[in-house]
Amino acid sequence: MINQLTGKRGLIMGVANERSIAWGIAKAMHEAGAELAFTYQGDAFGKRLEPLAASVDSDFMLDVDVTDDASLDAAFAALADKWPTIDFVVHAIAFSDKSELTGRFLDTSRSNFKNSLDISAYSFIDVARRAHPLMKDNGGTLLTLTYQGSNRVVPNYNVMGVAKAALEAATRYLANDLGPDGIRVNAICPGLIKTDFARALWDDPEKERKISAQIPLRRLGDPEDFAGIATFLGSDAGRYVTGQALTVDGGSVMWT
Repeated sequence: MINQLTGKRGLIMGVANERSIAWGIAKAMHEAGAELAFTYQGDAFGKRLEPLAASVDSDFMLDVDVTDDASLDAAFAALADKWPTIDFVVHAIAFSDKSELTGRFLDTSRSNFKNSLDISAYSFIDVARRAHPLMKDNGGTLLTLTYQGSNRVVPNYNVMGVAKAALEAATRYLANDLGPDGIRVNAICPGLIKTDFARALWDDPEKERKISAQIPLRRLGDPEDFAGIATFLGSDAGRYVTGQALTVDGGSVMWT
């Protein structure tokens, strides 16, 4: 991956901490030569992000609320002021009320359904609309993160499965809309990755052992395992891949 992204610039949205998939992608893209900007929401996430961004030679951070049009407009205006063009955006943003990820999907509230779909799926469309003018002359890549709960029932995923299904459909429609401008749009679907979301698994050695034994590569993934495919898709090597939801799961799709 060395130098694969040299000369390219991009925006990473949704780094939660040093264990997040978005951060694994950011590190890999930096190591491949990319220049990065970041978004966060709120002071707490900003303070957490600042040293991480500095470690990849970035001091360009934007406080963004993806449910607020004015906030998104201001962020992309600032981005355009800094860089006349960008080459990629990584959208790693999703949210649901945790209390509605247990129990029955049948009991999903209207308010949480709307909020989950807005943040987890519609925000990608909103971001694409604003990123498009910065890419349309030279092409570019839009990447988002999905999960296998989009097409099968996953315990304790509930409304997020529906949101990810909407996100994957949006990926295909955006790929069709933006393809004439040379902009590729893809989603990446991880298996079990050692993030905070799966902490209950990898913090329990016995659980991790049992699950890993059923994965062809015999281990849970790390964010870095996932980052390589994002770097590939953001590079010229991925220039003919669009409208896809690519699975990166150590082969576990074979048995789940």
